Amino acid sequence: MIFKASKRSGGRQLGSHLLKTEENEHVEIHEVSGFISDTVMGAMNEAYAAARGTKCKQYLFSMSLSPPAHESVRIEVFEKVIGDIEERLGLTGQPRVIVFHEKEGRRHCHAVWSRINAETMTAIDMPFFKNKLQALAKEVYLENGWKMPRGFENPQLRDHRNFSLDEWQQAKRACIDPRELRGAVIECYRQADNAKSFAAALEERGLFLARGDRRGFVAVTTDGDVYSLSRIIPDKKADIAARLGDSSKLMSVAETRERIATEIAPRLSTYIAEAKRIAHRNMEPLIAKREALKVQHQAERQAFDKSITARWNEEQRIRASRLRKGIAGAWDFLTGRYFKIRKQNDMEAKFARERDSHERHAMIHAQHKDRQALQELIKESRRREAERILGLYRDAAKFRRMREGEAERDRNGRTRDGRSPSPKPRDRGLDLG
Repeated sequence: MIFKASKRSGGRQLGSHLLKTEENEHVEIHEVSGFISDTVMGAMNEAYAAARGTKCKQYLFSMSLSPPAHESVRIEVFEKVIGDIEERLGLTGQPRVIVFHEKEGRRHCHAVWSRINAETMTAIDMPFFKNKLQALAKEVYLENGWKMPRGFENPQLRDHRNFSLDEWQQAKRACIDPRELRGAVIECYRQADNAKSFAAALEERGLFLARGDRRGFVAVTTDGDVYSLSRIIPDKKADIAARLGDSSKLMSVAETRERIATEIAPRLSTYIAEAKRIAHRNMEPLIAKREALKVQHQAERQAFDKSITARWNEEQRIRASRLRKGIAGAWDFLTGRYFKIRKQNDMEAKFARERDSHERHAMIHAQHKDRQALQELIKESRRREAERILGLYRDAAKFRRMREGEAERDRNGRTRDGRSPSPKPRDRGLDLG
């Protein structure tokens, strides 16, 4: 299970993210405990109010728990892991909020704690929490028999295409798949011997090598977005500089953007816009099917929860009818029959809760399978459209190199005294006579 954790402030923004239904197909508020309010936003406001009595700025501890993509993980597993996290980080007993998100046929969990101890009015310190969570994540993989990511086995084998949140949103705005972008940059870097070959390979993918204002080497997209190569390429900065040379010889970001605006963008804008329109049109049926599937699954869950509640109430009524009242009830209490029936009722209620949980999990698991099958079609459509746009980038790069070659030949064709050579007779084709 992959953990992402941070100390943070901004309770209202976090609460809005937890309740966001635009990007998540299903949002389930699993628990709001330790707060007076029973709503997510109310809990965030309480945590902020408690922090006002202290000097703590980052009064929340936020975590996301993401299991492997194709594993069906029960709610009880998430609860156990959250309990282990609390024990290791000293958060046991702290007010918390647990919310489940589902999208693209996968479910992940968000857990948020208040760091403020109400008795001492101090923030709970969590030294080395990232190292502790890293060790716990490995244990969770081993306990559940999941295939451990290569990055856990050896940090040198981690997937370098993983973007940070800011990088993901930046690439998302540029209509580029962040993983494909990062993988493409690393592939170009591995195959390049110097800055010139690296820049040529990048241009075939719609990226342009430039000199950053604060960083040595950056890549600029046709939309003008800037990506730091030192944060994408896994090598050290010194190794990157040794392979690519002095970054001061490159154009600045401003000069590169000007070049894109004057040379590249006019040719690409029309074609890329048309490619995006085609991609949008091809995606419309799949998006409509996704929305229909979302509505269908929500209706199925509501109907299931309604039937489960009705069955639970009926079973509770039957269990309650076993406890006699009046004189008979007093006699049962004196003879111990009351306690036997009470124990039986508690056991049946426990088994009923487990049965309901298993049945609901099986229903959600079946829905995830349907949604994952649709997601494979969406991924394939996106891949085809991405290849189409990359083809446009490659064509533009070839055209630019061809034009630069013509200009270079024109310069080399001048005589040593600076005069242009006499024009050659025009080639009118093959003489068949």
